[in-house]
Amino acid sequence: MAVMAAGGSNGSSGSSASRSEAPGARLPAPAGVLLRASRALAFATVCTVISACGHALAGGGPVPVGVAALAAGVAFGAAYLLGDRERGLDTIFPAALAAQSLAHELFARAGPPEPAVPASPGHGHPGPGMLLAHLTVALLTAWWMHRGESALWLMARLWGAPPPRPRLLAPVPPAPVRVGPLPLAPRPTPSGGQDAPATAIRRRGPPSRRSASRHLPGAA
Repeated sequence: MAVMAAGGSNGSSGSSASRSEAPGARLPAPAGVLLRASRALAFATVCTVISACGHALAGGGPVPVGVAALAAGVAFGAAYLLGDRERGLDTIFPAALAAQSLAHELFARAGPPEPAVPASPGHGHPGPGMLLAHLTVALLTAWWMHRGESALWLMARLWGAPPPRPRLLAPVPPAPVRVGPLPLAPRPTPSGGQDAPATAIRRRGPPSRRSASRHLPGAA
């Protein structure tokens, strides 16, 4: 029965993707119609199957297929009416409990007649075991469907949200474009940090005539 919890969340693309968004926003059309019907079908199926199994395990006997189909149809209609927006657990649990009560009445009336027992004057009313079984099933189903509802609409919001754009931590300014001749690189200087004197520069070449005549024998 808790599948009714799937009763819709806001599917608009402008809604926030946070989980803290309060339920109650309506579904967009036409995509909301298909989603609404699929959630109602899931709710009716889960509600009917769990109710029939719990009814049989609590001693009510097997449920005829026609009666189970009738209960599923009623649950589908109720879930579709409530599925126009996202529903919280405060709406899902009462709806699940009401569906369990209705299913119990349908299953009990469709079951085989039980022989009258003189020692049980309250025969026709469900016992404490049957009530506890339906209450437990309603609570578990509501909680289960509420979790599914939250996960479904979280994915729907993330799917409809625009993808995040990568952003740098700080804007990087463009490099300035230099126009004109490039500056010349500075000339290397000696280790002393001063330019070498011009007299220290020597060039190699043939000796001059004056210096050569000094080295000749007999030269004065």
